[in-house]
Amino acid sequence: MLDITLRPLKDNVFAPLSRSVPASITPIHITAAAFVAGLVSCLFACAGHRTTSLVFWAANRALDCLDGAVARHRDQQTVLGGFLDLLGDFIVYALVPIACVVGNGWSGQQTPGLVVALLEASFWINNFVLLYIAALVEKGKDELTSLAMRPALIEGFESAVFFTLMLAMPSLVGVLSAVMFVGVVFGTGQRVRWVVLALSQPEETARMKKKR
Repeated sequence: MLDITLRPLKDNVFAPLSRSVPASITPIHITAAAFVAGLVSCLFACAGHRTTSLVFWAANRALDCLDGAVARHRDQQTVLGGFLDLLGDFIVYALVPIACVVGNGWSGQQTPGLVVALLEASFWINNFVLLYIAALVEKGKDELTSLAMRPALIEGFESAVFFTLMLAMPSLVGVLSAVMFVGVVFGTGQRVRWVVLALSQPEETARMKKKR
């Protein structure tokens, strides 16, 4: 919802930092570091070390912003880099709610586990829709990320806020997961509507028939 709005602010913060990164450190190195920081955050969350988990989560979010800034500054944007960046995000995002549940000792309680499972399922459905949208959108348009995305209620910024709250207050992970689940489902509905409208256009149908 706020990703596009906050994009200039993020660029203003990380563009200057990208110029100070040593040439020996590539954008993919930073992407790998972000992924490792995310995994370590989840491990500490599982162990119940809330503060340390939040420190590594903050590092994950900062590095995730920095890798793209460095790639753009050096004109080193690649399809592989974009793929690895998104792959790391999807894996870490899937692990954070589970790590919070494990760390809070809720493994034997059914209700929080069910809510987290619903949230995880909503992620993968949403991801499928995003990938389908990416296949529909022509390359070469002025997209802000390596994968073409339509605006929705829950995007990157909102996800980061929810996950930060989960890591900071794991006792509320069930409530936060429930609220986020509703938001993700609503956003998925927004994107499904976009796909349906796009495919309903006569010119889009004709263009897809020509490609077959």
